[in-house]
Amino acid sequence: MQKRFNIAVVGATGAVGENMIRVLEQRQFPVQQLFPLASKRSAGKTVPFAGAMLEVLDLELFDFSKADIAFFSAGSSVSEKFAPSAGAQGCIVIDNTSCFRYQQDVPLVVPEVNPDAIAGYKARNIIANPNCTTIISLMALNPLHKAFGGVKSIIASKEHFSHHPTDLLIISICFVPL
Repeated sequence: MQKRFNIAVVGATGAVGENMIRVLEQRQFPVQQLFPLASKRSAGKTVPFAGAMLEVLDLELFDFSKADIAFFSAGSSVSEKFAPSAGAQGCIVIDNTSCFRYQQDVPLVVPEVNPDAIAGYKARNIIANPNCTTIISLMALNPLHKAFGGVKSIIASKEHFSHHPTDLLIISICFVPL
C-alpha cells in the first residue's frame, strides 16, 4: 500500500496555490488530507480538490504538526513568518518564494538537476527552489553542462507581472561552449 501524505498549501487562493492544488490532483499525488491555507481574509472560501470543495483555513491558526509537507507560495514575508515554525513542528516545507534561496542551511533544489541536495533539508525542514525562469533554464543547461563541461549562457525572459499561470512566459537562451 502506498504511503499517503497530509499536505498543506499556503497561499491556496492565489494563482500559484490554486495551480499547486490542481497539479497535486492531476499527478495523483498520494494525498491523505489536503489543508488549503490562506490569510484570514480568504479563510472560509472553498477550493476544489479530488471531487470535493475544501474550506480554506486561516494560516495564522493552523497547526503544522498536522501536515507532513507544506508548499509555500504566498510571498516571502509569509514564508519568513510561518515556514520556520512549520519546519520546527516536523512539517517539511517546500518554499516557492525567494525567502530562503540564499540561506546556507536551506538547500536550493531543482530535482532534475541536483536531487541529492534535498537531503540537506533536515537542518530546518525547509527546501527552497529557484524562480521559474531559473528552473526552466537549468533544465536545458544541465544536460549541456554534463556533455560539454562549462557552458556560458545568456538568458532573457519576458514574464507578465501578474505571475498568473495562464500568462505568457518567454525565455530565450543562447549557449556558448567555453
